[in-house]
Amino acid sequence: MHPIIIFSKMDFSQSNLFGYIEDLQELTIIERPVRRSLKTPEEIERLTVDEELSDIERAVYLLSSGQDIQGTSVVANLPVLMRQNPADTLRRVLPKIREVLHIAGVEMQLTAAVSFLTVLQEESVSIHTYSHSFLHIILQNLEHRDAGVSNAWLETLLAVIEALPKETIRHEILNPLVSKAQLSQTLQSRLVSCKIMGKLANKFEAHIIKREILPLVKSLCQDVEYEVRTCMCRQLEHIAQGIGTELTKTVVLPELIELARDEGSSVRLAAFETLVNLLDMFDADDRSQTVLPLVKSFCEKSFKADESILVSLSFHLGKLCNGLYGIFTPEQHLRFLEFYKKLSTLGLQQENGHNDNQLQLQTLEQEKKYISVRKNCAYNFPAMIVFVDPKNFHLELYSIFFCLCHDPEVPVRYTMAISFYEVAKLLNSGVYAIHKELVTLLQDESLEVLDALVGHLPEILELMINGGENSGSESKLLSIPDLIPALTTAEQRAATSLKWRTHEKLLQKYACLPHIISSDQIYYRFLHRMLTIILTNNVLPVQKAAARTLCVYLRYNRKQEQRHEVIQKLIEQLGQGKSYWNRLRFLDTCEFIMELFSKSFFCKYFFLPVLELTHDPVANVRMKLCYLLPKVKSTLKIPTDKHLLQQLELCIRKLLCQEKDKDVLTIVKRTVLELDRMEISVDAFQKRFYENDLLDQEKERQEHLLLEMEQLEKEKQQNEGRSANVNDKMFEKKRRDSKTSSVLTKSITLSVPGSSSGTSTGKEDKKSKLVRSQSFSTQALHPKYSNIDKCPNKSSATGYTSSVSGMGKSCMLSFSDDSFRSHSTGNSGNSAFPSSSSSRNLFNSADQKNNGNKESQSRKMSIKNRKSNS
Repeated sequence: MHPIIIFSKMDFSQSNLFGYIEDLQELTIIERPVRRSLKTPEEIERLTVDEELSDIERAVYLLSSGQDIQGTSVVANLPVLMRQNPADTLRRVLPKIREVLHIAGVEMQLTAAVSFLTVLQEESVSIHTYSHSFLHIILQNLEHRDAGVSNAWLETLLAVIEALPKETIRHEILNPLVSKAQLSQTLQSRLVSCKIMGKLANKFEAHIIKREILPLVKSLCQDVEYEVRTCMCRQLEHIAQGIGTELTKTVVLPELIELARDEGSSVRLAAFETLVNLLDMFDADDRSQTVLPLVKSFCEKSFKADESILVSLSFHLGKLCNGLYGIFTPEQHLRFLEFYKKLSTLGLQQENGHNDNQLQLQTLEQEKKYISVRKNCAYNFPAMIVFVDPKNFHLELYSIFFCLCHDPEVPVRYTMAISFYEVAKLLNSGVYAIHKELVTLLQDESLEVLDALVGHLPEILELMINGGENSGSESKLLSIPDLIPALTTAEQRAATSLKWRTHEKLLQKYACLPHIISSDQIYYRFLHRMLTIILTNNVLPVQKAAARTLCVYLRYNRKQEQRHEVIQKLIEQLGQGKSYWNRLRFLDTCEFIMELFSKSFFCKYFFLPVLELTHDPVANVRMKLCYLLPKVKSTLKIPTDKHLLQQLELCIRKLLCQEKDKDVLTIVKRTVLELDRMEISVDAFQKRFYENDLLDQEKERQEHLLLEMEQLEKEKQQNEGRSANVNDKMFEKKRRDSKTSSVLTKSITLSVPGSSSGTSTGKEDKKSKLVRSQSFSTQALHPKYSNIDKCPNKSSATGYTSSVSGMGKSCMLSFSDDSFRSHSTGNSGNSAFPSSSSSRNLFNSADQKNNGNKESQSRKMSIKNRKSNS
């Protein structure tokens, strides 16, 4: 049994091997013509050009005796020749090009059309010279037998018409157009005439158009070929804009009505789309008596006899419904709404009461058409909300919204994801009604849908949180219960895919989350995930996006312990990581820290770890650090950071003396020159650095507010627990003392209100501070989530100092001194920050002494009361 199995395996592999050999033999056969196609010495000789020839002489030579590919290269180089030597190019090269184009192939014709248009756009010559030299060549090649070439020259001519003066257009274009548009001319000539007339309608006055162009328009609208009628019908929109409302009503509208009843489906389609685009030019009578009956007939025929118009009708339905809104009766309004609902589920449900067995199998073309119709309905959904009024959304359109968001086809869901933000804006206070669909689209299996939704995700989430009437900061986590799992699932799906740009975009938009969910939720569900992405992902833009978002999370984290933990991990796992790639990412992260945090924060935690990388064994890390040193130096303030400046200068000297890598040494020398030219800001405000200092002071103020907020929350929790214990003890004491004597009860009742009023006022003060801090946390991040808000400093000097003095005696001092070492900012800046650290410490110590005196006095009073009671 075993030998047979082994032999059969060998036999199978040999057959595969023989198959591979045959494939290789076929490849060798394919290579043979390639070898034969190499140029012979004679051909190379013919392609060789004298190097001493000038550009103009070489161009003339190649156009005269060169091969087609050489002539095409000369034509492609025409704009360059026109810039360098326009006179000789017009005199010698352009006549040769004109001769060659008569017998040129398609490639040279297309190249010439593009080159002529480039010369016009670059304005190498005056428009008079251009019309004299180039316009005749364009008109000669306009009726080329190849449709692609003809269209290319037509596009060039239409662009030229925009720049030509009226007299030139009349003599060179309009007058020959009369003969070119006749029925005796070729089909291509008549099609070109239609497009030119649509362009000319905006160049002349209404009376000239009426006299010279409108007769040709009527003739082409009645052309025997349906292609000509279709083309002319699509140009009626431009002609109507040129002749005005009155002539449109008397001339264009009758032609459109007749074309809408044409036997050709493409003509009817063009007439319908032109009618929709011209709705604004018709008055109420024309809309109700002429346009509305036509639209109703189109809608009726679209399902029965003329499905060719179905896709176009679904695309223009939103514009049509809102354009005719004022003339609809309630029945017509309901009828068009039902028609939209029917189109939105086309192909997904049974029609006309037939069951599945009675339905015929849909062809592939029908399925594609139905998908396009539902996609167009998704595109028009915001317009239909306006049509029914956002107040009636849940009653009239929510079921359709649900179906479109759960459509089995990706293009439909993709379109809904794109328009989701518009829908949310229209619903305003009722936006919470679509929160389930937001979660559904975030968890969609297609990354295209997710990518489309993420584009406006911060704005959508803000509307979800703040748009509802009952939503507030306390209940913002409960408003969308499945939001956090949906966000984490979306990020994981993007991370496991190959579409790193979607992942990068998602991480960038997740920087808005501090404004949406709580700090603890971000810390436990997102912050560590960002650090993991920085450490493990292999795509540099994704790593940078995660690093910046992590810095934003750290910026608005409300717990000092968590902040210290993250900072420690950044330094240990990135700055001191074993992989040089991680150390490079640490420098990127430090760059984001300098952007988002105050200078004092960076100097406190990251300045020295960055300088340690000057001894890094990898040259690329040292090189990147050298590029970063000017930004690092800009974070220093003198004299507060004088010791850090000395450390920086010492590291630079070591680099200059000990660096062995030539590239790094070159950058070090260049950086030293740049650092010498830099001016370091001092603690006091200077006019040169006023804006930067003001911004840095605002960042520092916000960081202090976060610290203050954390301390106040701790005190609030302690006071709540203490008050609960005090109330229990007071209740027990009252119950015991009430049995002894009434005198003792009176003394207790007299002493308790005084103490309780004092504590209540203290609670009210702390509560007001907490509200101010919480308002900062909820408004810390504006819709421009990628940048820190430069909000005005609302806290006055007295407000800030009083809040600081209300802190605990030792806790707040250690908190502010250890966590955020604030730079002094001078008297000209915000008075919330004293001019020096010593004055701040003196102020706090004095404030604490006052608090200590008050506490000792309260203790003495309580002892006296006890003595009197006893």
